[in-house]
Amino acid sequence: MNLTRLAAVARKETLQLRRDWRSLTLAFALPVFLLVLFGYAITWDVRDIPTAVLDQDHSAQSRALRDAFRSSGYFDITRDLASPAEIDALLDAGDVRLALVIPTGFAAELDAGRTASVQALVDGSDANTAGIVLGYTQAVVQTFSSASGSAGGGGSAPAGASGGHGSPRAEIRVWYNEELSSRNTIVPGLVAVIMMIIAAMLTSLTIAREWERGTMEQLAATPVTRGEIVIGKLLPYLAIGIVDVAATSALGVIAFGVPFRGNVALLAVLSLAFLTGALGLGIFISAATRSQVLATQIAMVATFLPAFLLSGFMFPIANMPPALRAVTYIVPARYFLVVTRGVFLKGVGAGVLREQGLLMIAFAVAGVLLAMRAFRKELR
Repeated sequence: MNLTRLAAVARKETLQLRRDWRSLTLAFALPVFLLVLFGYAITWDVRDIPTAVLDQDHSAQSRALRDAFRSSGYFDITRDLASPAEIDALLDAGDVRLALVIPTGFAAELDAGRTASVQALVDGSDANTAGIVLGYTQAVVQTFSSASGSAGGGGSAPAGASGGHGSPRAEIRVWYNEELSSRNTIVPGLVAVIMMIIAAMLTSLTIAREWERGTMEQLAATPVTRGEIVIGKLLPYLAIGIVDVAATSALGVIAFGVPFRGNVALLAVLSLAFLTGALGLGIFISAATRSQVLATQIAMVATFLPAFLLSGFMFPIANMPPALRAVTYIVPARYFLVVTRGVFLKGVGAGVLREQGLLMIAFAVAGVLLAMRAFRKELR
């Protein structure tokens, strides 16, 4: 490989990029736009849950339980009901997500040291939200149980939680994402997903554009080798990709408040490996199709869906069927996702990310070799 010829190809591609404002817009503006859009649009946090309360006891304890739900920050008590008949209509219309029923005798059961039950009716049409609502409900009831048990000198707890003395108590501490904010998980993952999509889309136009404009004939007449063309065209986009990773990472920290606890140099090195493979995949698609429209469509399908659905970004890989779990091993965004979350939130080093780094290097080598194999200087 001749470095002079390689530099000449890289310079040619850089000049072509400077004249193509649409590609430059795609390269620099789109990653930031997608991060802002998805960063604000995607959230797994459930707040201000519309809640109806049917208090049939009308006691100080029942009012205290109601206040515990209201002050938790998760529930918005929008309706106080007078009869059970009102519950069905509210849940059917979607006006409330939770209906809390405090039965008659709630306070008497607590005062007698027995278990006092409350009923929580949850709208399960959205299973994910329903599970979160149930978890929040149990947490509030257990907190109220502990408080009432301590204040009442051993009185029993609502919802089956034990309130007598001698009960075990868990001291919980959350590491890495202390606030349990879904944004801290989503934004680093978006950096990986967006860069997979953008990198492949950018280079998916390179070879196809040469064929469609008729400039490939001139390039084919030169002594430049296939490897020099592929790597020379890849280098300018690699520089753009690193700038995009830096920009989206900085935006995540500044605009979304995501902590960055790791090493910048480590993230840069692993990003280079990941981007090289993604860019090589784009050149492979471009060389194989020789059509800008078709190459863009294939690049979008080959990167967008796997990166979103099979990388562990939206759904835990451990919960997938065995066949899909096997497919995730060939999705490079899976490994870069571990890198971004590990560097951002955990501040882990190269020792922890060694496996992901080696797999991304293998992906980079495979991407470049596939691009070189698919590219042909011969006219046909």
